[in-house]
Amino acid sequence: MKIVLDTNVLVSAILSPHGPPAAVLRALLTEQAFLCFDERILSEYREVFSRGKFSFDEDLVEELVAYLEATGSPALAPPIDLALPDSADQMFIEVALAGHAEFLVTGNLKHFPKSERAGIVVATPKQFIDALVRGAPI
Repeated sequence: MKIVLDTNVLVSAILSPHGPPAAVLRALLTEQAFLCFDERILSEYREVFSRGKFSFDEDLVEELVAYLEATGSPALAPPIDLALPDSADQMFIEVALAGHAEFLVTGNLKHFPKSERAGIVVATPKQFIDALVRGAPI
């Protein structure tokens, strides 16, 4: 199952090893799910992880991102015209479409209004994990 992972979920998973975001990361690490990405997403992960407020170990972060890249599915995502509240989030929808991802997993559903999802299933970490366990769509 291919997913696109909003940066906020990955940060939450690292900050707190318990809960739904961490379960999403475990699904990626155990290859129950595979990350669909492009260079913009990987760059955002690296940039956010390098922020001083987090104090993440740079080597471990690079190891994690490199693993996700090696086991994931790159996508060449053309731009699409959407009216998202934050235009920086558009890349997640674009990659989900181009990579044929089953889910875009985010902690901020409000950033992806239903009218602007272009048919992509957008789910919270809990909704995604529940669907993964059931083996069924949301």
